[in-house]
Amino acid sequence: MKIITIAVKSDEKFLRQKAVPFDFSQHGKKEVNELISRMRRDMMAAEGIGLAANQIGLNFSVFVARVPDKDGRMKFYALFNPEIEKKSAEKIDYEEGCLSVPKVFGSVERPEKITLVGQDKNGGKVKFKAWGLLARVFQHEVDHLDGVLFIDKAKKVHTINIQDQDN
Repeated sequence: MKIITIAVKSDEKFLRQKAVPFDFSQHGKKEVNELISRMRRDMMAAEGIGLAANQIGLNFSVFVARVPDKDGRMKFYALFNPEIEKKSAEKIDYEEGCLSVPKVFGSVERPEKITLVGQDKNGGKVKFKAWGLLARVFQHEVDHLDGVLFIDKAKKVHTINIQDQDN
């Protein structure tokens, strides 16, 4: 599946819509597992660390992420109907990019720590206290599901050409 980008106006309009809650009663376990596998595969193929369902054209409140834990081991997350319950007052500026806004980067100020609630692949309630890169990725993906792109919040936005990276 192709990751949709803001390059096409109708795709940008779709990305800027709030995703609808994922209704587990409408999807079987096999379908849920296939969705997670597909999103993980698409995220990895694009060399991303997070992917919201609306980035592949699905209007569901679901995202996947793959972020190293404190020991450097990659940990995979699949969250349904996520919401940020708490944000720290301390904020950090950090450069972000996005698979749906290719070759564009910018500094985004976000809370350093968050508490995220949502559901796991079985519909069970989950809660994460996250900080650092994990908190940033969770916030970026929740923004996607709310129809917000990182460029809406970014400062010092710049574009990188592929040729620039080779020099």
